[in-house]
Amino acid sequence: MTDAAIGPARIALVGNPNSGKTALFNALTGARQKVANYAGVTVERKEGFLQTPEGRSLSVLDLPGTYSLRARSPDEAVTRDAVLGKLAGEEAPDVLVCVADATNLRLVLRLILELKAVGRPMVLALNMYDIAQRQGLRIDLEGLQRELGCPIVTTVATRKRGIEELVRKADEAARAGALARANTWREPDAAEIRHAHREAQRILKTYIRPPERPDTLTGKVDAVLLHPVAGLAILFALLFVMFQAVFSWAGPPQDLIETGFVWLGEMVGRVLPDGLVKSLVVDGLIAGVGSVVVFLPQILVLFFFIILLEDFGYMARAAFLMDRIMGGAGLHGRAFIPLLSSFACAIPGIMSARVIDQKRDRMTTILVAPLMTCSARIPVYTLIIGAFIPDRTVGPGLNLQGLVMFGLYAVGIVSALLVSFVIRKVFWRGAVEPFLMELPTYKLPSAENVFRNLLLRAKIFLERAGRIILPLMVLVWFLSTFPAPPAGATDPAIDYSFAGMIGQAIQPLFAPIGFNWQMVVALIPGFAAREVAVAALGTVYAVGDAEANVGALGARLAESWSLATGLSFLAWYIFAPQCVATLGVVRRETNSWAWVGVMFVYMVALAYLASLAVYRGAVALGWG
Repeated sequence: MTDAAIGPARIALVGNPNSGKTALFNALTGARQKVANYAGVTVERKEGFLQTPEGRSLSVLDLPGTYSLRARSPDEAVTRDAVLGKLAGEEAPDVLVCVADATNLRLVLRLILELKAVGRPMVLALNMYDIAQRQGLRIDLEGLQRELGCPIVTTVATRKRGIEELVRKADEAARAGALARANTWREPDAAEIRHAHREAQRILKTYIRPPERPDTLTGKVDAVLLHPVAGLAILFALLFVMFQAVFSWAGPPQDLIETGFVWLGEMVGRVLPDGLVKSLVVDGLIAGVGSVVVFLPQILVLFFFIILLEDFGYMARAAFLMDRIMGGAGLHGRAFIPLLSSFACAIPGIMSARVIDQKRDRMTTILVAPLMTCSARIPVYTLIIGAFIPDRTVGPGLNLQGLVMFGLYAVGIVSALLVSFVIRKVFWRGAVEPFLMELPTYKLPSAENVFRNLLLRAKIFLERAGRIILPLMVLVWFLSTFPAPPAGATDPAIDYSFAGMIGQAIQPLFAPIGFNWQMVVALIPGFAAREVAVAALGTVYAVGDAEANVGALGARLAESWSLATGLSFLAWYIFAPQCVATLGVVRRETNSWAWVGVMFVYMVALAYLASLAVYRGAVALGWG
């Protein structure tokens, strides 16, 4: 049989979490990667490509980390099904490359024996071998290779050592397997897995000797970082730095991106004649793309910290520290990162929920992340607070407007915790999964790996989010533009649009919470993004450029609304899902419009009930 008949080899990387598998994937494939989701699930699929020195094409699939083929999470189920050739839409791999942390073979040996029982050609890559050598860890490579019946290659992925040898061995194993392929592999049963565990212990004692110079640094550092008091203090300090960076570091590039899209819109607007085409391109397409791309700096800053801390080995320890605190509200320890990042924007917060393994924990986090006060709410909060809350001091260093703003943030945090508690008690009952995690040794992050992963995250966001979000924003433009006002009309054009018709039609539903039809009309285009409501209110109240005349708009609102109405509007914005971009990302991350519907309905219900309580209470106090 010729190589052409055999076809390109498909290599699947399998291994425990924190084994350096992704670093090895990057070393093998470089920038020749593509990212998508596996069919029917939200688990990320990473595939790369390379060529052997002989010119043979190879594809490399980076499977999610797992400890066993007895899958307990969606990620592990994908790995199991891919290894067994049962994953929908995925061809069976020709060869498995099991990636193992050479300094910690205790857990991975069981997985290796399970993979061996599957029957596919396999190569064992002992990664981080330089650290094992520094520790004086003695591994009988020849004896271990005979015992396992598969080639063993020592690698240092971050320095690209052993990569050529690994490619050669994997290619040879794939060729041999292709010539004598038989569909005999199957999933090991519980008895076989127990036997594999006993065999792993025997192999460990026979071929691996304890290190002569064991790693004591990790233990010394953990004594501080995992301390119940000092550890939490350090964690909160790191979170404070991350929180500030997401706002401050991302600010200048966000302003630059926003200015660039405004300039682009103005330039295109000068070239195109007035009409629907100009409105679609400038107001729909350019404004729509700009409103998505402007979040990119926040996402990159957030993932810079996440990737850095993950590679260093700290993220697992942070999740361990936070598990007790978050667990009280029914949240997983790892949920603190997504919720923290949601203060900047719910989009990167929802995306970073991927670090949570269990589906129900991940879904709970995604559902409550938009309740955190994101930066897009700030223009609305600033407008309403400036219009209705006096700018006066109420104590030493305490400003009333600042206290109200702080209160809005606090309400968002408390509501997220309460909603997560209700979700876990009502919808996903049962014992909470124990939080078990293998704490990796500390390692210096690779600058190349961090940079490549940041580029990958940027590509994922722009390609995937843009495909879903942009059409929705064009839909909002359509509703706000058509039909055109009649000739000689003096009212704002939005009054005659579908958005205006919808606003006036449903205004009676909002009357109990104090909303007039102008407010409801402003909510319609405001679904494109929360801050769009400011410009929409300016259009409805004929204040010209609302963003440049916030003071004038605030004065107009203070004349037109009562204090009770203003407070009701604030309460609405704490809870309402006024962001098409967020809903689009939820659709992408959950792979289901049903979850988008659940989020939309419960957040609208919360917003309505909160606004009703605030409005009725304010009216009772004489503020109506």
